[in-house]
Amino acid sequence: MSLTVTPDLLARAEAGDIDDASFVTCIRTSLPYAYTLVQGLAADLTAKRGPADQPFVDNRIEPPTEQARGELLRAVASDAIRAALERHFDVRIAFQNCHRVAIFPTGQIAEDARVRFTSPRAQLLNQNPELVNC
Repeated sequence: MSLTVTPDLLARAEAGDIDDASFVTCIRTSLPYAYTLVQGLAADLTAKRGPADQPFVDNRIEPPTEQARGELLRAVASDAIRAALERHFDVRIAFQNCHRVAIFPTGQIAEDARVRFTSPRAQLLNQNPELVNC
C-alpha cells in the first residue's frame, strides 16, 4: 500500500474532496524518506545549492534501504502524490533511474531544462552498469 490513511481522512475522502494540506500530511507521515528528500531538494533549490549553469537540483545518492527506495518510487510513480508535492513545494519533479530525483523551479526556462532532463537522450546518458538491478 502506498499511503497509510487514517480512518478520519478516509471518511473525509469518501464524503468528497480533501484539501492538499491533509493529503500532504498523509504523504509526509506515510512516505517520510521520499517527503524529506523532496523537501530538502526544494530547500536546496531555494538556496540554489547546485551548479550555476544548472537550473535545477538533484539527488544522486541511493536510498539507504529498500523501504526508502520503495517510498521514493511510490511518491514519483503516483500522479496524485507527485502533483501534491509539486504544488506544496511550488516545484516540478522529474525522475530518472531508481533514485535520481530532480527538482525544478516553475517557469518556462526551468520547464525547458526539465524537458531536456526527461528526454530519452538524458535517460540513456544517465545509465550506469551499477544501477542495472536497482
